[in-house]
Amino acid sequence: MTFIDKRPDFPLLTKRTILAHISICRGCCCGAVEKGKPEVPVDWMKDEWKKRGLKKRIQLTITGCLGPCDLSNVVNINSSAGMAWCGTLREFGHYSALLEWAAVSAGAGELAPLPDKLEKLQFDPFLRADSIAS
Repeated sequence: MTFIDKRPDFPLLTKRTILAHISICRGCCCGAVEKGKPEVPVDWMKDEWKKRGLKKRIQLTITGCLGPCDLSNVVNINSSAGMAWCGTLREFGHYSALLEWAAVSAGAGELAPLPDKLEKLQFDPFLRADSIAS
């Protein structure tokens, strides 16, 4: 598998380059209020994204299961700088902070640091070679 790096020699180019791509989980657990999980304000996020014209700079995808279900209400942010995962978004303010971060980043033309409210919710879902027991 080839991971995107900053090499300029990929065979395909797109006219739609973006600063980041945010995936918000709305899968088996995330937002499942019938299972006692906090709501994911999908319609609000989509409406605000559209109103603020963010789609051309920061792509938003509401997706199925992203995986770490024990940290339900998961968000993944991908960019040329790397990847960030946040979990346990439990209050509307978390989603509002994500929206404001995207708006500030889009307006600046570069990614701003994640706000403290989201920084505190970051985690790493990937197994590291040095953590595998022999």
